[in-house]
Amino acid sequence: MKISVVIPEYGCREAIFELNRRLEETLNSLGTEFEIIYVEDRDPQNSWEDIKVLCEKDPHVRGIHFTRNFGQECAIMAGLTASTGDYVVVMDCDLQDPPEGIKDLYEKVREGYDIVYSRRRNRRDSFLTKLSSRMFYAFYNLMTDEEYDPLIGNFSIASRRAVDSCLSMNEKNRGYIMFLRWLGYPSAVIDLEAQERAAGKSGYNLVKKIRYAVQEISSQSNKPLTIAIYVGSLFSLVSLIMIIYLLIRHFFDGSVPEGWISLMISIYLVGGIILMVLGIHGIYVGNIFTEVKNRPMYVIEEVVSKVYEKPGLRTPGKTHQ
Repeated sequence: MKISVVIPEYGCREAIFELNRRLEETLNSLGTEFEIIYVEDRDPQNSWEDIKVLCEKDPHVRGIHFTRNFGQECAIMAGLTASTGDYVVVMDCDLQDPPEGIKDLYEKVREGYDIVYSRRRNRRDSFLTKLSSRMFYAFYNLMTDEEYDPLIGNFSIASRRAVDSCLSMNEKNRGYIMFLRWLGYPSAVIDLEAQERAAGKSGYNLVKKIRYAVQEISSQSNKPLTIAIYVGSLFSLVSLIMIIYLLIRHFFDGSVPEGWISLMISIYLVGGIILMVLGIHGIYVGNIFTEVKNRPMYVIEEVVSKVYEKPGLRTPGKTHQ
């Protein structure tokens, strides 16, 4: 068996050498072939220089360098496309997920599962970070009719057939863990003790989390469109009731000024609901626009590897379609 470890790298230069050392020790202890693939997503800390040093010294390490920042999900997809292992581990670069946990993931997946997720036990994040994460997944579950655990992150292992199935999905808006869950292959979850972030800080502030939530929900569920229909129907019903009520008052006691009914209904109720529905439809039209352009998800500027002949890697300007 061969294991590929895919690591999207951004903002964690101080942790790279320690991460690689612990990965080497863990993977060597498993007695399997392995490769470590770092996808450098245009880190402002210029971590690409350290990745190249690792590639020159270690035949197991390969580095992929983007032309610009394309985002974590695109970095994961680039690493998956380049991977050649029978099993593929995806993990972050900040050491919050211990590399030693790969042994537990591997042992579990060998029981006959295609995918094994890790759940962070005793997560070492601030209260606001954990709260925003729970709010995001609560909203995501509501909008998609899913039951997603907010303690499950990217740290996971998947079989080659699960990875290939994930890569065959051609959407530009991608969520790796969400895609794996959608595939429906046999899966399991194990608990791993979360650790302190060794370097950098989370790149997801509140604005980015909201943007990510909108992107993920609108690309994986049409429930917001259904909700818009219900909300529109509710507002129409409320408007009808208000019209009847105000007409009764107008004809019986004359306390409602002339023209006020039509003004209120048209501006505050009908206008508001139309704007909301148009906004929701606009998001979905924007997603269609992104898909039909058919641009690559990422562009590779440079690939560094001491031994491998770059199996599975796309040439610069290309990506998995």
